[in-house]
Amino acid sequence: MTVVTEPGTETGPAAGAAPATRSDAGRAASARHPLLRVAGRVLATAATAATVFVIATFATFALGAASGSNPAAVALGEVATQADIDRLNHVFGLDRPFLVRYLDWLGSALTGDLGTSWFTTIPVSTSIAQAFPVSLSIATGATLCALVGGSALGILAAVNRGGIVDRVVTVLSSIATTVPAFVVAIALILLFGHAIPLFPVAGYVPPTKDVGAWLTCLVLPSVALSLDAGADIARQLRTSLVGALTENYVIGARVHGLSPARIVFRHALPNATAPALSALGVHVPRLVGGAVITEVIFGMPGLGRLANTSALQGDVPVVQGVLLVAIAVVVVSGVVINLAIRRSTGTRRNAA
Repeated sequence: MTVVTEPGTETGPAAGAAPATRSDAGRAASARHPLLRVAGRVLATAATAATVFVIATFATFALGAASGSNPAAVALGEVATQADIDRLNHVFGLDRPFLVRYLDWLGSALTGDLGTSWFTTIPVSTSIAQAFPVSLSIATGATLCALVGGSALGILAAVNRGGIVDRVVTVLSSIATTVPAFVVAIALILLFGHAIPLFPVAGYVPPTKDVGAWLTCLVLPSVALSLDAGADIARQLRTSLVGALTENYVIGARVHGLSPARIVFRHALPNATAPALSALGVHVPRLVGGAVITEVIFGMPGLGRLANTSALQGDVPVVQGVLLVAIAVVVVSGVVINLAIRRSTGTRRNAA
């Protein structure tokens, strides 16, 4: 039998073709929207970081220019004439306008040229390259100690809410946030350097020479620098995790018979990390700044010790270079933590 269709009448498959095409286009458009949102967030974060970097470097350079340090007068001595001082200032470029000097310094810094020390004539980038691995090792160790210790204590306090463990963690966190890092460092030196000599209390061994000795010499400064951040992370994670454990999806997981460990680590913990990450972001500048005192106490040749020595000498280019690197570390760390917080927040919305 031959089926005859009237003019203008469409068959079933032909009639369904257009809606299928519209559905595919809608799915493609909806798939592009999350990518656009992510790209927009990344660009907004990068723009904010660039603005903070420029403002911070401008303030740093302005403080150096306002310090009144004159390398020409120091280098030439009291017998130098004003003509000699003016000539050497021209060599250092100090007779140019402030804004011109700042733009020239920032442009050179972005290419890796941080200038030359006024007193040792050693390139600032060379001195920083020698000291930066020390500070990076201490900061990384302190961050790991804060994350691991703070997360462990926060989880223990949350799952034992109202119990003895919760109270002990709360008391220890309150005490840790009130004790300065240099006091903790001195106490650790007295304890593990004299009473129980387990770790070295001074000096630095690079990992290229001995990995074991490198890890050993980082224990005490990392712990001393991490207590404040670890305590804050523990308190924030405890509070947010207690709230997450009362959500409906956790109750449903318990009804379905999931193990307590899986409920905490697989379902509740990913949705409770945002406040802890925010606390870590607040403490990153403190970790960088606290390294100055910690490195001096433990006799480690890092950026803090380099900045302290250069500041006492009035070596402005070295101090500015160290501050520039510290600003860059803080800005980059802030960007990474901010993106991690956004990801954690998105995970919470998906779980809800």
